[in-house]
This record gives sequence, structure tokens and C-alpha cells, in this order.
Amino acid sequence: MSGCRCRFRYFFVIACFVVGCGVFSGVATADDKENYQSLELFTDVLSIIRKSYVEEVDLTELVYGAIRGMLVTLDPHSGFLTPEMYRDMQDDTHGEFGGLGIEITMKDGVLVVVSPIEDTPADKAGIMAGDQIVKIEEHFTKDLEMMEAVRLLRGPKGEAVTLSIIREGFLAPKDFTIVRGIIQLQSVKSRLLDDGYGYVRLSQFQVRTGSDLQNHLQQLKKENAAELKGLILDLRNNPGGLLDQAVAVADRFLAKGLIVYTEGREVGSQLKFSAQSQETEPDYPLIVLINGGSASASEIVAGALHDHDRALLLGEPSFGKGSVQSLIPLGDDSGLRLTTARYFTPSGISIQARGIIPDIVVPQRDISGQEAGPQMREKDLTHHFQPLQKSPPVEGGPEQKSRLSEKDKADYQLMRALDLLKGFEIINRRQQPAV
Repeated sequence: MSGCRCRFRYFFVIACFVVGCGVFSGVATADDKENYQSLELFTDVLSIIRKSYVEEVDLTELVYGAIRGMLVTLDPHSGFLTPEMYRDMQDDTHGEFGGLGIEITMKDGVLVVVSPIEDTPADKAGIMAGDQIVKIEEHFTKDLEMMEAVRLLRGPKGEAVTLSIIREGFLAPKDFTIVRGIIQLQSVKSRLLDDGYGYVRLSQFQVRTGSDLQNHLQQLKKENAAELKGLILDLRNNPGGLLDQAVAVADRFLAKGLIVYTEGREVGSQLKFSAQSQETEPDYPLIVLINGGSASASEIVAGALHDHDRALLLGEPSFGKGSVQSLIPLGDDSGLRLTTARYFTPSGISIQARGIIPDIVVPQRDISGQEAGPQMREKDLTHHFQPLQKSPPVEGGPEQKSRLSEKDKADYQLMRALDLLKGFEIINRRQQPAV
């Protein structure tokens, strides 16, 4: 999507909409008569505007405006897409679009950043999850319709847009000028943190995220020259994406059982997705990092792994988007993004407007990552006793070379997760029977 990526995420379903299907069947009921009157009221207003408005108005624009008006009375994630916006949204799921690189939502009439997308212009400019956008250029955003905000944020590559931001700690709104660009997203990144301990970052769920995850896990094992001792799956500030890819990611770590199910009014929106036993990862310790920017598909993965006791969740409560959107094409190449179902975790919990609470709540902190200064030890004292050569080593094994960057060391939540993985490995080793 050009300009920004909105807080809605979706999957594709085949849907057929029949307009007025009850109106012409049999004897008219009281509901049918009310429907007739409502439609007559709409056509009357349309006719009056076309005939009497001070300036001539394009019929297509009137119809588009009426559709927007209908959808704005629904939830924040439903909306009308012009042909251009419909094409852009389809490009979005393939990992490339023009814009700033932010996920947004409307909350109590305020335009709020759910999360900046990693390594995008917005992220590099310092936009943060929870920021309130009060102005886009000269346009105030209070009670602005979502798709209008999208239109204002979109624009050609290389053009700048100025956002006025309110953030906790700001005494007044602060302007951020961001240059729009073509956002090419790599949804999966990975590396070894220490020998045996892997790290996988999912920035969103695109059409290849499931298969890319498999490739990255295989590469980690190859680099480690053995199976992993543990893995950190980082879903922080992951705004979601395609439902089938969330299922594929969860399935990678689960051999059986329900992953997620959806409930809606139509039969086609009542779905169940279960794990398959093929190509499941070994049962090594798994920690999932989440925060307030983890939404939708991210919450599906976190909820499934948590409910099956496959992973420990660490971080901060997630965003709390428990609805599913379908992208429905219309006759003139425009489309609807319509909320068609709620989703539930395997234990039957809807996280809508509640979010997922981590097993271990760890707020993010700014830490320098710098080592403490040199400290005096026994071996530094004059005339200290020499160690006995036959004494067993105090540590459990040879010292390992750390692969952690300074950025890693400054990530408090990541360091806590890595400490936990190492703790699991030590406890498991000590619990093994002697032979």
C-alpha cells in the first residue's frame, strides 16, 4: 500500500454477495418494506444532490462517498479501496510497496501508530509504537476517516511528508519529516546469538514467510553444525499479515493440535487450522518476544504456541486485534476490506481488545551494553595462593565466543530471553541421570 500500511490485516476468502436477495422472493415482509424504504431514501438523496447541488458532481465520486460512509459506521479495520488502493494493497502482501513504513489505527478518533516497520523510512526517522499523529502536513487528523489518512500519507518515492507527533514525554507536538520510499521488506531475518542459540526475527507475515522461516532455520543449524539448544522468535512490532502464513509459522513448531479457528456469519468464514506432523522443529526451548506492536497474525502465532505449552512468552502485552479482514474485489477494480470473522486461540480465547499477556512481563529498557570496569579479584592480590592443578573447573564447560553485537547487548528484552534459554539448557543438563 502506498504511503503507509494501516493497522488492518487480512486474508483472502472467496465470497459472493447478492444484493437484495430477500426483496424479490415471495411475499414482501415488514423487513422487505423497510429495506425498500431505505433504498428509496438513498436514491432520493442521490437524485437531489445530482440535480440541485451548487456544482455538478461526478456520479462515481458520489457512489464512492456513499460506500465510505457505510463502512465508516462499522469497525476501524473495514474500509473502501479505490482501484489504485486495491492494487497497492495486493502489492503490500508480496513485500513491496511505496510509503513510509508505519502501521496505523484509529483509537477514539485519534490516529495512532501501532508500529513502525523495521528498516523503513519511518523507523529510521524515529517514529515509535504508540505515537499519536495529530497532523499530516497541514491536515489535522482528529476524527479523520482511515482511508483519507492513508491517502494523505501516500505519495511518490522521494517526496517528503511532515507528521506532527504527540508522544509520552513530549511537552508539545513534534514534527517528523520523512521521505517516502519504495519499501522492500524482508519478513524473516536470523542469526546465531551464541553457540547453539538461534534468533529469528519476523517483521510481518507475507506470502513467503512460512517457507522463508524454514530456510532460515536450516541455515542456523548449518552454521551451528548441530541442532539448536534453543531459539528466540522475535515478534515485537510485527503488525501481522496473512493468516495462512501465521498458520505455517505456528505449524513449524507444533506437531499436532489446533492452531487457530475463526467464527463469522457466513459458512466460508468459519474455519479451523490444525498443525501437521511433517517437518516439525525439534522440541528445543523456545521463547517468543512480543510487545504492544505485535498484532493480528503475530498474536495468532504467540497464542497457539503458548496454549500448546510449546513456548514461553516474554515482553509486554500485545496489541489485541482479534478480527479477520477479507479483501473483496468489486466490479470496477475497486474493493472492500471487510471484517468478516473473529479468531480464537486453541483454548477458545478471543484476544480482541485484550491482547496476549506474556508469561514473563519484561518492559523494554535502555541499557548501554557497556562492560563494567575492571574489578579486583583474588588472583590480583599479592602473594595469593596458586590454584590446585587437579581441581575440577568451576564452570560447566569451555568459554564460548559471544556473537552478540552492541545493539543486541542494549536490547534488554532480548538479553533476558537469552539468559532464560541458557538457564533451560543448564537445568536440563543437570537433571539428566548420571551413567
